[in-house]
Amino acid sequence: MKLTYYGQSCFLVQVAGKKILFDPFISPNEQAKAKGVDVDSIEADYIFVSHGHGDHIADLVRIAARTGAVCVCAAEIAGWLGNQGIQNVHGMNHGGPISFPFGQARGVNAIHSSSFPDGSYAGNPMGFVFTTAEGNFYFAGDTALTMDMQLIPLWAKLDFSVLPIGGNFTMDVADAVHASDFVKCNKVVGVHYNTFPPITIDTEKAKTTFEAAGKTLLLPAIGETIEA
Repeated sequence: MKLTYYGQSCFLVQVAGKKILFDPFISPNEQAKAKGVDVDSIEADYIFVSHGHGDHIADLVRIAARTGAVCVCAAEIAGWLGNQGIQNVHGMNHGGPISFPFGQARGVNAIHSSSFPDGSYAGNPMGFVFTTAEGNFYFAGDTALTMDMQLIPLWAKLDFSVLPIGGNFTMDVADAVHASDFVKCNKVVGVHYNTFPPITIDTEKAKTTFEAAGKTLLLPAIGETIEA
């Protein structure tokens, strides 16, 4: 599978001929602007949204309206999208897996908060576990370390995990190492770091911390595509 990183927690995974975009926050991100990322050139067949905070949905309506992508998200976010004129939505919540043309996706627990930019309720935050013919992966969303992560190996043998590492609002690097133990996956793509001062980290130290634990931390540059 190919993964392209767009900054903060926004990335795109190409699997089974489909482009799956996550948590689109691009146009307000000065780092993405500096790298020349053009939000209007990003294509998507699906957009998965972990929760309603502005740094995860800023470009959601813009991209969904242009691409016609299916927006997969909490029922409350699906309703909000409908009010914005976006009708191609799949509302969901934590629970059993949902089948899509690319495979299956399951909503799982994330320890965080979720509200829209105006402060209104945006449903439960969540992560997602994907099982596909080309491999399996876990996007934790914004979350603290939680024992619930130990359930994930019951559902999938992961090829990689996408975990927040910036601390302050989510797990930090040390907790992400524990999370990788819980989900039994030693290949981690780090997100949700270095966008704002409260989540600034030493990236070289973060990589060394993972290496010391026998794990790999991938930190693709904004706009970079990697094999995950």
